[in-house]
Amino acid sequence: MAIFGTIRAPQELIFGAGQSAALTRIAKQLGQRALIVSDERLANDNLIHDAIAQLEAAGLAVRLDCSTQPDVPVHTAIASAEAARDFAPDLMIGIGGGSCLDMAKCVAILLTHGGQPQDYYGEFKVPGPVLPLIAIPTTAGTGSEVTPVAVLSDNDRQLKVGISSPHIIPTVAICDPNLTMTCPASLTAIAGADALTHAIEAFTAIRHDPVPGLAQDRVFVGKNATSDAFALRAISLLWEGLEAACTDGSNADARANVMLGATMAGLAFGVAGTAAAHAIQYPVGALTHTPHGAGVACLMPYVMAWNAPMIGNELDQFAQATGLPDRDAVIPAVSALFDRIGIPPTLKALGLAEDRLDWVAEQSCSIARLIQNNPRPLPLPDMRRLVGAAYSGNRAALASTQ
Repeated sequence: MAIFGTIRAPQELIFGAGQSAALTRIAKQLGQRALIVSDERLANDNLIHDAIAQLEAAGLAVRLDCSTQPDVPVHTAIASAEAARDFAPDLMIGIGGGSCLDMAKCVAILLTHGGQPQDYYGEFKVPGPVLPLIAIPTTAGTGSEVTPVAVLSDNDRQLKVGISSPHIIPTVAICDPNLTMTCPASLTAIAGADALTHAIEAFTAIRHDPVPGLAQDRVFVGKNATSDAFALRAISLLWEGLEAACTDGSNADARANVMLGATMAGLAFGVAGTAAAHAIQYPVGALTHTPHGAGVACLMPYVMAWNAPMIGNELDQFAQATGLPDRDAVIPAVSALFDRIGIPPTLKALGLAEDRLDWVAEQSCSIARLIQNNPRPLPLPDMRRLVGAAYSGNRAALASTQ
């Protein structure tokens, strides 16, 4: 098998405790009028106020926008861009969780190219570079600081939607695990489980024929040599650190492992893509209004059980990376880890109504870019079986279909 790989990443990625203090020196190289995008939770945090003071002391003009809402409703990105036009920023700084970073990406697109977010749904719709963007995550989960993706909520479609383009990868990512030290255990668990799901889905994605031009035709090229390296290391780091970070938030080593794992998972799925767990979560999240990380992690053991006949080699490598005895131990161990950190074990526990299972299956199958990335096909009858198993908690029903 020919080795094929591709990497899409920020121009500069800086990782380490205390590295957020370098923001001003980095920003001065990229612009003079900085729009900081964050949320109400961080509006009065010393992190934001110190950043503004230091940027202004260095001669930059700064405006703060703390209007980010969870899951970035489309209308909020439009309003934020309109409100920023009179300021005319030449630099974006996103500080916060994944929604803050996605909001910053969206606003950068609209300020640069105009239009509405809907104009850019899908792959390769952003026509060119956007404003320089510095991404500073304060949670460890989405990997948005390194990915070509911005996810929004579209009420008209009753679904989350994605904008996928290499042009929206942040220019610089500053990943400082100190910024996650006060993250509550519940949010640490949800974000970290999201990251582990990213790593697993990237590592087990379908492998496409590496014809020349594949990376120009697809933002997400499927499983490949470089994404595998990032994904497997992310799995190892998250396996080592996630439960410890949830149990003791002051554990600096665990926090660093989780943040580095989340960033590496972002580097993996930013080229390989995600698959069925994410496809199913989009309609489930629209119905239950539950956190994205909780939904994809709830689904992951069931999706792994469905895919098991096609991912034996990957399960072997997963076991080796995490110290599990063999491939048969992997899926139960993933399920047990998620259970210990508080992830709902079934779609029923997540709050999904049983009478919506058919709709969820239909909507999931319609998200072709993710379903086509799954290593085992999922036509509608099989998708309905998978969704039903995830609702009832019966992984054995999936094993019987192999």
